[in-house]
Amino acid sequence: MPLYEHVFIARQDLAGAQAEALIEHFGTVLADNGGKVVMSEYWGVKTMAFRINKNRKGHYAFLRSDAPAAAVQEMERLMRLHEDVMRVLTIKVDKHEDGPSVQMQKRDERDRDRGPRR
Repeated sequence: MPLYEHVFIARQDLAGAQAEALIEHFGTVLADNGGKVVMSEYWGVKTMAFRINKNRKGHYAFLRSDAPAAAVQEMERLMRLHEDVMRVLTIKVDKHEDGPSVQMQKRDERDRDRGPRR
């Protein structure tokens, strides 16, 4: 099956638990249609470069999946219809990278560079 990476932005007024519940919900949509989520990450609330639907910030989430094209199309369709999801990006990749995504690596490096807290 083809490999995909998905990033979506949810509204800023959601709680963190609600944003993580969206990740699980769309993962089950993939599973119900014959795919599987290889890895998922919640990147947190980030400031966007421009306003989307009068929002300056949003909850960012990342999914790596192994799913047929029909499952991905269904998940994207449901994401676009969901009122809490503002933007969706899906990319087909040749292989999944090992370890965390670049966003999570930056956070780990930043925490390591700071040194011990007082």
